[in-house]
Amino acid sequence: MILRTLFSNPYVLLTLTTVFWGGNAVAGKLATFDWAPFTITATRWVLTTLLLLPFSWQHLKADKDKLKSHWYVFVAMGAFGMALFNLTMYTALNYTTAINVSIEQAAMPVMIMLANFFLFSQRATALQLIGLSCSIVGVLVTTTAGRPWVFFTDGLNFGDAIMLVACVFYASYTIGLRWRPKVHWLTFMWMISISASAMTIPFALWEWQQLDVSFPPLKGWGVIIYIIMFPTILSQIFYARGVELIGGNRAGQFINLVPIFGSLLAILILRERFQWFHAVGLIMVVGGIWLAEKFAVEEAVK
Repeated sequence: MILRTLFSNPYVLLTLTTVFWGGNAVAGKLATFDWAPFTITATRWVLTTLLLLPFSWQHLKADKDKLKSHWYVFVAMGAFGMALFNLTMYTALNYTTAINVSIEQAAMPVMIMLANFFLFSQRATALQLIGLSCSIVGVLVTTTAGRPWVFFTDGLNFGDAIMLVACVFYASYTIGLRWRPKVHWLTFMWMISISASAMTIPFALWEWQQLDVSFPPLKGWGVIIYIIMFPTILSQIFYARGVELIGGNRAGQFINLVPIFGSLLAILILRERFQWFHAVGLIMVVGGIWLAEKFAVEEAVK
């Protein structure tokens, strides 16, 4: 009864999704104490692939024709959206805070909107451009500790720069979803999981050769179990159901909550300091994305 009620309420499902995604940055920061970044990424996707296989097997057989004809799409999505995004994000968390990473993830909608404008000639209104500019400045305020002008002289913190590269990978994945083959979502999840596994295993093997890597303690395995169950699997189930109930445009608005929940969880769990420039950056980023998306939706309705 409780599960049935949960799966009929898109607002609860989508809110939980963004909590799980926000928690991914915190879990990634905790993982830096016990895991090397490439090793945790490979372990995450190999275990996810094995865990999903029994549930997705029947759907994989039913979708086998589409898999044969579109295998390269799944490989690209797994490599960019899952493997390279996570490799770079977990690396970034070795050099910057979970709060910064949470707020910087809000750069992804900005990148997606800009790519749609330049690659697909989607029109942008003046208010959309103002919103995008506001978000870009907000990310810059966060990454430069409230001194955006130093970007032009000193550049970015190494970890923040890596995280922005990670955002490019996931934005590319999101744009690529327009070419996603029409298969069952479990088929899709398993295919991108095994593609991500294949992409990350060589990185992990290289890491084991170059660094003194050892298996983590029990606490480290607890972190990866959270990452697999919540940001990786349950969030995708909840998000897919939320989109089914209220549509992609309305569901997409909830992504703006990710930096908010990520920042709150970093403060509560990691005891990171929330400083004034985080607040300014968060307000500018979320406000800018809201403004850009609001007028994008209104323009589409017209």
